[in-house]
Amino acid sequence: MVLAELLHDLKDAEPHGDLSVDITSLTCDSRQSKPGALFFALHGTATDGHAYIAQAVQAGASAVILEDAAYAPDSVPWITTADGRRTMGLLAARFNGDPTAALPLIGITGTNGKTTTTYLIEAILLAAGIPAAVLGTISYRFGAQTIAASHTTPESTELQTAFRQLKEAGAQAFVMEVSSHALEQKRADGCHFDVGIFSNLTRDHLDYHVTMESYLQAKSRLFSELLTEDDIKPTRRAVVNMDDPSGARVAASAVCPVITYGRDGLWDVRPEEVQLSIQGISGVLHTPTGEFPFASRLLGRFNLSNILAAVATGVALELPLSAIRAGIEGHATVPGRMERVPNSCGVTCLVDYAHTGDALENVLATLHEIATGRIITVFGCGGDRDNGKRPIMGGIAARMSDLAIVTSDNPRTEDPQEILKQIKGGITALGVLEYQNDELASGFATKGFTMLENRREAIRLAIRLAQPGDIVLLAGKGHEDYQILGRIKHHFDDREEAAEAFTEKDLPCSPSMK
Repeated sequence: MVLAELLHDLKDAEPHGDLSVDITSLTCDSRQSKPGALFFALHGTATDGHAYIAQAVQAGASAVILEDAAYAPDSVPWITTADGRRTMGLLAARFNGDPTAALPLIGITGTNGKTTTTYLIEAILLAAGIPAAVLGTISYRFGAQTIAASHTTPESTELQTAFRQLKEAGAQAFVMEVSSHALEQKRADGCHFDVGIFSNLTRDHLDYHVTMESYLQAKSRLFSELLTEDDIKPTRRAVVNMDDPSGARVAASAVCPVITYGRDGLWDVRPEEVQLSIQGISGVLHTPTGEFPFASRLLGRFNLSNILAAVATGVALELPLSAIRAGIEGHATVPGRMERVPNSCGVTCLVDYAHTGDALENVLATLHEIATGRIITVFGCGGDRDNGKRPIMGGIAARMSDLAIVTSDNPRTEDPQEILKQIKGGITALGVLEYQNDELASGFATKGFTMLENRREAIRLAIRLAQPGDIVLLAGKGHEDYQILGRIKHHFDDREEAAEAFTEKDLPCSPSMK
């Protein structure tokens, strides 16, 4: 694409030099610059892209977009803009043929529940005859095609390329998780959203956002700016969880009509006659277009909220209630989200991504509602991340489990023992009994906790101690098939480790893959 065509009618851009050069790629990484590349020099949190302009040009970049003209190159065309990240998002969309302009795009933001909700919406769209691509934490996928997920929401250049590739593969709609980082860094600018969903806001990512108010403001951009109705998409909708304390503020900030949902209150989408069990959730769902009974194999009240979000999205898209119901009832599980590890020991073993205090509390509250035996929780907290949530999660796990086994998650560059010590601080304040590992050789009779840094050994301890009717929760890593020690990823999958542990369990049982 010729540079002049790419820049056509772009506001807030001042070009300098020959605009007839041909642009064949976009990048903000000087290491990926090559002949035909348009390099974006961005001010980053750790580095300043302006310092790499010379390197990008030397590697062959054909033009540069920058914010500070003092760094302008001599040998290639350059364009100044006041907001490089927003400009990159808009040009990335244009360069890839604006793939979200003609197809429905649903974006969900919130601390918890995003991945499960995208799977539910995908199932609803498919039941309505609309094959959808899903872009999220686990992967960017459509049918048999999968694109590895580098971030929940990648840089706009990567994101718009993925949209184009998925559209070319036959996708007729997009469902994507939109992270707070991406919204603040304007990676989703250039996306044409039809529906934006707010799931909830609980403590997370404060190592980046610093305050909860800043965290909320980042997420609110989806509703206050990116859902503005225009000629491309004159009908847009916000779907907001009103059970969350921040829901009212998000709804008030929306620049389009709002569809509310919640478990408690006379919201637009709400449940009635709800029953929860180890088999799933059932009841009646009320919507502005009618009511219908439903039965889902998902577990717990927090998944009921995810179901409500997906149903409200179906209503926002004006899909038939029959398709909405079929999608909800046909969806069974999400990788690493309350995912069962089959076994014939009579133990319910669940792997869940819960890695925030609120998510862990929601999962454990769900298990209390359906438990017939004891609850054994294995969990840890990631290194190089918000350390303020560590004692909070420790207190929740110890208070709501019969036995909490504190272990490593992804310690990264931190000392694992220091992370465990910080988690323990939130437990000891409760006066819960601490077991030494050797004291658990014959089991446990009293509520308590123990510390075991090695995650593999912690999982084996939990499963060895579990009796028929007990629930073992492996929390924090979910779908992840790795553990980060230092700066190195090592293969590690809670599901695989648990399945192997069941084969070693001193009971007449073995894994059942039925």
